[in-house]
Amino acid sequence: MAFAGCTPVSSTKRNPIELSGQLVLTGSSTVAPLATEIAKRFEQQHPQVRVDVQTGGSGKGIADVRLGVADIGMASRPLASDETDLTAHRIAADGVGLIVHASNSVDELSQEQVIAIYTDKINNWKEVGGDDKEISVVHKAEGRATLEVFLKHYEIDNPSVKGDVIVGENEHAVKTVAGTKGAIGYVSIGTAEADIESGVPIRLLPLNGVAANTANVASGVFPMSRPLNLVTSGSPTELASRFIQFCQSAEVHDLVKSQYFVPVTSESDIAK
Repeated sequence: MAFAGCTPVSSTKRNPIELSGQLVLTGSSTVAPLATEIAKRFEQQHPQVRVDVQTGGSGKGIADVRLGVADIGMASRPLASDETDLTAHRIAADGVGLIVHASNSVDELSQEQVIAIYTDKINNWKEVGGDDKEISVVHKAEGRATLEVFLKHYEIDNPSVKGDVIVGENEHAVKTVAGTKGAIGYVSIGTAEADIESGVPIRLLPLNGVAANTANVASGVFPMSRPLNLVTSGSPTELASRFIQFCQSAEVHDLVKSQYFVPVTSESDIAK
């Protein structure tokens, strides 16, 4: 699975005890839980280092890095054409999937049906083969990477979307759909899988006949997927470089998988 704009960080061979200082990471709510767990392990190996992880969306992470108020941004999307001043370092991959309430009888929606639902042309589930129930459209706020992935995949302009509920975090979307039987939303597949496993009443819909699961994201067959990146501006400090290198290493693959993401498995993957 190829993602553009991601560059590996060159390795260093200094004694770990030399590392000290503080790193501030801001950005994607999808990347943040993973970055937090990796940071805890990094701090255990380097007791004089503190890593502060803050959320706020991919857009905030990129803006904060540009402003110099964050050492590293977190972005759950590739860099855009107007972000060539930044460097993306891929640490994992994720898929974005459509979710409905577990009781919803609709098995799958076509590309055209999803577009019609989100642009207020289809308002009842019976119009797409489901029960006679009003559709509640759950949409993401500006600056959320899942929003950008969704809009790009379905080729929808955001102003044309008619959302009934606007949410930020993935978990907010999950809770909204779980609490509203007629709702539809879109979230990180990893988040949805974890919530389904813990008994949250939602269901992931397949896309173009492909099941929405992390195995299909890993194989590259799931069509609505994205890279999870750490973003830097200019030349990162040694501490930032070492942290990014650690995030891309096999030492954290267990943490990546525990978040239901797909880890970077080789140098060639990192460079994609």
